[in-house]
Amino acid sequence: MTDVEWAVVRPLLPVPGWLRGRGGQPEAYCHRAILDAVRYLVDNGIKWRAMPADFPPWDRVYAFFRRWRDHALVKEFHDRLRSRIREREGRDTEPTAGVIDSQSVKADAVVGSTAVASTAASWSTGASGTSWSTPSVCCWG
Repeated sequence: MTDVEWAVVRPLLPVPGWLRGRGGQPEAYCHRAILDAVRYLVDNGIKWRAMPADFPPWDRVYAFFRRWRDHALVKEFHDRLRSRIREREGRDTEPTAGVIDSQSVKADAVVGSTAVASTAASWSTGASGTSWSTPSVCCWG
């Protein structure tokens, strides 16, 4: 994630409880590093345990993702980012129309709920080219 992208994304993320005076310990990994790891995972179609070593440990990344997902923060983050982009483009913050593909609707009626879809995951053997600061440094300071 570039510094420009981070400048846009950072204010949209939830502020950790310890920074709001709710107690607890500072988190061991910067949210920027966690988001970069999740973006890498989604972009390359890898499994959690196949996370390259230059990212935080896979189990910590997964724990953050799971916590954000379970508290609906992933959806909230997506909605905030979408609203911000739409506002910048001079559009209403909420979409007012949707598109439904008629072929998809027909396929839904034909394909049973027990059908299994398989997709080929793409594997990346190269380094991500991203450097990280030390894990104890927080990006909120």
